[in-house]
Amino acid sequence: MATKREPVVEDRDVVLLGRLAEAVGDLRTEVEKRIVGQRQVVDGLLTSLLANGHALLVGVPGLAKTLLISTLADALALKFSRIQFTPDLMPTDITGTEVIEEDRSTGRRTFRFVRGPIFANIVLADEINRTPPKTQAALLQAMQERSVTAAGQTYALEPPFFVLATQNPIEQEGTYPLPEAQLDRFMLELRIDYPSRAEEEEIALRTTGADEAEIRPALSAGELIELQRLVRRVPAPPSLIAFAVRLARATRPGDSEASAISRRYVRWGTGPRASQFLILGAKARAATDGRALPTFEDVRAVAPLVLRHRLVLNFEAEADGRDADDIIEELLRESRAWT
Repeated sequence: MATKREPVVEDRDVVLLGRLAEAVGDLRTEVEKRIVGQRQVVDGLLTSLLANGHALLVGVPGLAKTLLISTLADALALKFSRIQFTPDLMPTDITGTEVIEEDRSTGRRTFRFVRGPIFANIVLADEINRTPPKTQAALLQAMQERSVTAAGQTYALEPPFFVLATQNPIEQEGTYPLPEAQLDRFMLELRIDYPSRAEEEEIALRTTGADEAEIRPALSAGELIELQRLVRRVPAPPSLIAFAVRLARATRPGDSEASAISRRYVRWGTGPRASQFLILGAKARAATDGRALPTFEDVRAVAPLVLRHRLVLNFEAEADGRDADDIIEELLRESRAWT
């Protein structure tokens, strides 16, 4: 009778895991030269980056979201592009457009594609909910396909390609909230909170002086791509895959494996991307610690970031003052009995 093979880690990958853990430490050090605190957010960004996924940052203005992302780009020596989303932004303002050029010697006119700001390695989509759905869709299609099509011609986006979108949770006037199907394309939702008093004093000290931190690249583009491939090769035991899938299915109120709290408060649960990203996030988290195998705790650690923007709650949840994080917290408590 056939038996399931135990996960195997190659010797070369063990060496690369050590390099990955070292690189992550260097990246944290470089980012901390400009960013005070927000360690969990930084770790979430690195997890998403190594898993080759995109991330959504939610936080009020003035919490250094843009500075954090541009600093990460500097520490990776990658091309950085910032797109300020506004109500009048058009899809071609993101992807690029064709222009007519005339050859002065012959008078012949030809079309030339001028690439838009999406053609970068790290793209900051600032206040993505301030632009209409048509323009949002242009960005999200590029995120999914990692290419842009214009006038029948497809242009590949050069790897690594990482989109970080920001949303302001307190301003809703004149905004276009992302539909659930589009939110699902973001691997993680990272919430940036106010700094502590000590952190805010440190921020005030650093940003009101004459000194400016110099960021040194900790990884090249080629090294990052190699480490992203390594994360994919990190083996996930069958028991871990089963656990991640069960956790995702527990959010679906119509499923036989649904949790009682999901049946009560959830209108729509998470789709299969949640299972995939739970596993990839656990792999990336283990790899950043230099570990060859992810654990159930790795899945639990990334679960709030993976699941919170994928849950659609019902009216009863709103009436009872329950949010997605409350549901996930209860699910994770229940999951202790599964292992």
